[in-house]
Amino acid sequence: MTMNTPMGPQTGDLKLTSNGDTLEGTMVGPQGEVALEDGKIDGDNLTWKVTAAQMNMVIEFKATVDGDKMTGEAELGSFGKATLEATRT
Repeated sequence: MTMNTPMGPQTGDLKLTSNGDTLEGTMVGPQGEVALEDGKIDGDNLTWKVTAAQMNMVIEFKATVDGDKMTGEAELGSFGKATLEATRT
């Protein structure tokens, strides 16, 4: 996954699993591994949150899946928004 943040591109691995309409998984990046919180699936739309302890903030994600691709955005609190894109591997 690549997030285009106001501080530049940030890349990492996003590991997702579904359990009915619940989205579970982890995000692994330069700051380490964090578990997804409050993950939901509504058709092709996904929402989840992660707690970025280093920045003392909760980041909220919204994304849409289209085949093996996913695009969306993340709310970064006072840092604004970031677009995201990912490809299933």
